[in-house]
Amino acid sequence: MAKESKYVPEIKGTLRNHVVEVPSVIRDCSGIKIFGKRIKSLLFTTDVAIIRNTNADAIIAVYPFTPQPLITEALVMAADVPVFCGVGGGITQGKRVINLALDAEFKGAMGIVVNAPTSNEIVRKIRSTIDIPVVVTVVSDHEDIAERIEAGATILNISGGKDTARIVRTIRKSFPEYPIIATGGPTVESIKETIEAGANAITFTPPPTAEIMGDLMDKYR
Repeated sequence: MAKESKYVPEIKGTLRNHVVEVPSVIRDCSGIKIFGKRIKSLLFTTDVAIIRNTNADAIIAVYPFTPQPLITEALVMAADVPVFCGVGGGITQGKRVINLALDAEFKGAMGIVVNAPTSNEIVRKIRSTIDIPVVVTVVSDHEDIAERIEAGATILNISGGKDTARIVRTIRKSFPEYPIIATGGPTVESIKETIEAGANAITFTPPPTAEIMGDLMDKYR
């Protein structure tokens, strides 16, 4: 006998009715429980206006510049959901990454994200310094995942473009229960494929603010 889905009452405000919603198919993944909070959807953005107007469970804030504590503080203050902050590992290396990770924890981030080039030595030092999750980005299935886990990666963040689902599937065969966040891709079908491959949580990239504003301006006109 099929399990009946429960009715979920929904409350919206007049002024906050227009929000960036993540695809509902993301609800199908298992989620990752972190400090008692179950997270299934993460919005990939640093735009504080979008951060304040989304139904995503969490924010993943990684940006292509040297991480700065002021930016981390602004993102955490703006959000009403958990924030995972990028602390470098690509352009930014060494002790600075460890210090930025500790600062992010002090400022209230739920977790920190390091880029794929981050060495296992740095991951190990971050893990021994902070108590919040260390999310390690993986861009290829040629990486030694066992070494990443041994070094202290709490969660794997799979970001392999069109190969993401395949990479997730490959890693899942060797590590059936390890927490995996993965980019879902641009379509409902690609998100479904990534979930079926074994991702526990999905990162969704929202449309640019200019595009959302353009749609709104079309309505005004």
